[in-house]
Amino acid sequence: MHAPFSPSDIWFILAKIPEGNVVTYGQLANMAGAPGYARVVGNILKQLPSGSGLPWHRVINSKGQISFPEASAKYQQQQSLLESEGVTLLNGKVNLKLYQWNGE
Repeated sequence: MHAPFSPSDIWFILAKIPEGNVVTYGQLANMAGAPGYARVVGNILKQLPSGSGLPWHRVINSKGQISFPEASAKYQQQQSLLESEGVTLLNGKVNLKLYQWNGE
């Protein structure tokens, strides 16, 4: 099934996520007008052009967790980038009530 948005739609919203905030994959899909396309959003983020400067690390799963395997270099990189912006993980989870961006 073809997504009702383009990668550039996702990049546009991604660029707006403020430092120190996170969104979920599903939330990003909703913001792009395509509820239910969280996995497509994940695939778009996997294919970000290298050196794009877009804050991919601010996107986490609906449980408030980083989606990479915990021992992986990408997990460590994402955790480090989030923590450098003041977003803390407690038991591997981000407090969505505290850090989730609502788009405004």
